[in-house]
Amino acid sequence: MNYKAIKRAGDILFALVGILIFLPFFIPLSIALLLTGEGYVFYLQERRGYKNKVFKIWKFATMLKASPGLGTGSITVRNDWRLTPMGKYLRGSKINEIPQLVNILKGDMSLVGPRPLMEADFVKFSDDVKARFYDCKPGLTGIASIVFRDEEKLHSESGIDPHEFDRLHLAPYKGALELWYRDHLSFRTDFLIIFLTAVVIIFPENQWVFRFFKDLPPKPSFWK
Repeated sequence: MNYKAIKRAGDILFALVGILIFLPFFIPLSIALLLTGEGYVFYLQERRGYKNKVFKIWKFATMLKASPGLGTGSITVRNDWRLTPMGKYLRGSKINEIPQLVNILKGDMSLVGPRPLMEADFVKFSDDVKARFYDCKPGLTGIASIVFRDEEKLHSESGIDPHEFDRLHLAPYKGALELWYRDHLSFRTDFLIIFLTAVVIIFPENQWVFRFFKDLPPKPSFWK
């Protein structure tokens, strides 16, 4: 079977079904965002994608428009003051990611793959990791998304500058996880990642990922 062709067909089907299911909720959610935020519903931002090409990712607006230049920039910490009233709920439930179904339909993204990163975060990886990180399309979910389900908590509890903590500790492990995914591309891997994503959305502290994938890179010392 052609893995890429079947995965692309599955992505298109998933995106179409997801958009149709979500449509009834779009109008009330849009009104809520307009009334509680800064008057806009969607947020488009440049991200790294397949073969390191840049594309614009779609998200529901959850933060102040000027947030990339405020506070901790590309990193969101727990109880981040830049979040709009609706933003905290949308980010916690991952509903803010739903507009990326448009990116999946367009072919910018896949359902499963490495997360599309802002340039400020992508440059924290080593050259070797950057060269291979996006050998496959970025995903709505992925192995690092599951492992770092509560990344905001790690930043909030680190006690050091979030970007420095990211560069020294989180980025190296994220890179190792995504290279692991690149070396283990299969329908089984993708199916388990989708299943585990559903689990950690409901139970953020769940660690089943290390049981299902026993050969994942070991957790870094700061996490033990």
